[in-house]
Amino acid sequence: MANDHPKVYIEIIKQLNQIIRNDQLKSGDRLPSERELSERLQVGRSSVREAFRALELLELIETRRGEGTFIKKVGSHRLVEIILSFILNDDSAREDLAETRKIVEVEALRLACQRITDEQLVRLKELIEKSKNEWSHGDFPVEEDYLFHKTIVEACHNVLMLNLWMPLVEYNKVSIRESLAREGRPDASIAEHEEIIEALSRKNEEDAVKALEKHLENSRF
Repeated sequence: MANDHPKVYIEIIKQLNQIIRNDQLKSGDRLPSERELSERLQVGRSSVREAFRALELLELIETRRGEGTFIKKVGSHRLVEIILSFILNDDSAREDLAETRKIVEVEALRLACQRITDEQLVRLKELIEKSKNEWSHGDFPVEEDYLFHKTIVEACHNVLMLNLWMPLVEYNKVSIRESLAREGRPDASIAEHEEIIEALSRKNEEDAVKALEKHLENSRF
């Protein structure tokens, strides 16, 4: 059943998107509650909660204590073009996303080997420590993982490269979380990040690229 669970909540996101269209909801509008959606879609509340968590990671909805869950005013128009294009569609769309992300990030890393600053190296090491701390408390270091890769791309000091990379990863944080949820993956991911930092510190482009490619491959699921 564990392997089927992601399919359940992804199906809920699809149906939620249809509800948004049918009910003509817009930015700032309140979404049906977990209980309402559970009854309307005939699914368990835990699956609805997982779907909401995924959309919150993607910064498409927000939960306000005591008020409910709302479509975020910033970026909510991306619900169809981002979610359905890159997460809910067929396998080839997800393959395209992973392939493009790898191309951009590897080339950014090559430049970063020559251009990274001492401050950025310190930042990467701080993110490693934050990741370890999060995981020591049983929390997946999703944001730290994202910021680690973002810092590497920033270290290439090419704004266009960064602007190409961000849409490929920022709205797919749910995939980071799913990857880290695999048994043993958080510790392995942190160790792989440390390998990348070590190569970057030596400005060894070949070792850095090998470490990043291994990490990106192992992060897929």
